[in-house]
Amino acid sequence: MTDRSAVDTIRGYFYQFDLSILSVLQLASPDDSIEIECTEDIDIRTASDVTATQCKYYAKTEYNHSVIKDAVKHMVSHFKESLAGTKPKVAYSIKGHYASGQEKLDGGVDVDFLKKHFLTYTKEKVTYYHYLDLGLSDTELEEFLKRLTIDIRAKAFDQQFREVVGALQVALGGTSFSAEYFFYNNALAVIRDLSIKAAPTDRAVTKKQFLARINTSSILFNEWFVERKGKKAHLAALRREYFTELNVPPYERFFMVEVDTGSYDRGDLKDLFLELSRKWAKLSAREPSPFCPYIYVHGVPDSELLELKRELSTEGFKLIDGHDFQGADFSHQSITQTATHGNGIRIKVLNTLPNVEQTVDAVTKTRRIYQFHIGNCYFQYDKPAVRHVKIQVERLSDVKSII
Repeated sequence: MTDRSAVDTIRGYFYQFDLSILSVLQLASPDDSIEIECTEDIDIRTASDVTATQCKYYAKTEYNHSVIKDAVKHMVSHFKESLAGTKPKVAYSIKGHYASGQEKLDGGVDVDFLKKHFLTYTKEKVTYYHYLDLGLSDTELEEFLKRLTIDIRAKAFDQQFREVVGALQVALGGTSFSAEYFFYNNALAVIRDLSIKAAPTDRAVTKKQFLARINTSSILFNEWFVERKGKKAHLAALRREYFTELNVPPYERFFMVEVDTGSYDRGDLKDLFLELSRKWAKLSAREPSPFCPYIYVHGVPDSELLELKRELSTEGFKLIDGHDFQGADFSHQSITQTATHGNGIRIKVLNTLPNVEQTVDAVTKTRRIYQFHIGNCYFQYDKPAVRHVKIQVERLSDVKSII
C-alpha cells in the first residue's frame, strides 16, 4: 500500500467513526442505541425500528454503480433472510462521499434499475442474477426499495468532522476546544473499542451510555486521535490552550509529571526542571510579584530524585523541597515561601503526593495544577477553587513540547 493510499484508507476509517459518533448524538431518545459492525457498519436502533447503514468515503473517486453494488447485494441477501424470518426486519441505508458522478443516481432507483445495475454481475465470463439466485420477485424487490435509502452526496470529511464537534458541544457544553480534545477524543476511543468487541451485543451503546463514557475531564492520549491530528499539531494545540500567555500572571503552578521507568533518563528529567524554571519563573529584581513553579515527579525512586536534586544544587540551580534540614518533617510553610531575586529559588520540589495536597491546600493565591500522566491519573484534586488540568502523554519528552 502506498503512503497516499494508506492516508486515504485511514481517512475512510475516521469518516466511518465520525458518522458513528454523529449517529449516536442524533438519536432522539437517551435509550436509543447504535451497534457497530453488526448487520452493517452502523446499526441504528430505536424503540420502533432498526436501520443498517453502510458508509463509503471515496473523496478522490467518481461515483459508479459498481462502487456500492456489493453493499446492495449484501443488503438484498439480508432482506431475503428477513422475509424467511431468519433475520430481523430492518431498514437499509447507504451513505457515501465521492468526488463526482452523483448525477448518475439523480433519476432514482426502480426495480429494473436495481436488477440491472446492482443485482447483475459477471464472474469468470459468466453472468449472474443475484435476485434470481435468491428467488426474489419484483414485488419483493419493490418492498426492499421501500426500505432502502441511498445518499451519495454525504458530507465531506472536514464538514462532517465540524458537525460532530458542534454536536458534542451542544450535547455536553464547554468550548470548542473541550468538545474536540476531551469529548471527541474520548468518543473516538469508545467507538474504536466497540468496533473490536467479539460479541455483537458488546458492540452496542445507548446515547445515554455514550455521553456518560465520553464526558471526562482528562485529555487522554488516544493514538487514533493523535493520528488524525498529527502528534506535533496535537502537542502544539495543547500548548496554545494551556501554556501560551503573553504576560505570565504570578499564579502558583504545580506541574506533576510521570516517568516511564523503562525509558527513564536523568538528563531528560533534568532538562524538564530547567525548562519549567525558565518558562514559569519570574525572579528579576524589578518583578513586583516574583514566583517560581512547583514540580512533583511520579514514578522515580526517592534515591534517584535525591541524586537529581543534588546534581542541580551542585550546578548552582537553587531548589527547595520543604525539608529545612536533614531528618526534618515536610513543612508547607517552608516550601510556600516566596521565591525572589534575593533568595534565588528557581523551583520547588514536592517529594510525595501528600506533600502536593498539603501544599495546594495551604496556598491562598490562585492555583493551577497540571498533571501529565502516562498511565492512569495518579492525583485526584477536585476542589472548584483550583483549576486541575489532566493530560495523558506518551512519554516524558512530550511534556517539554507542551509546556
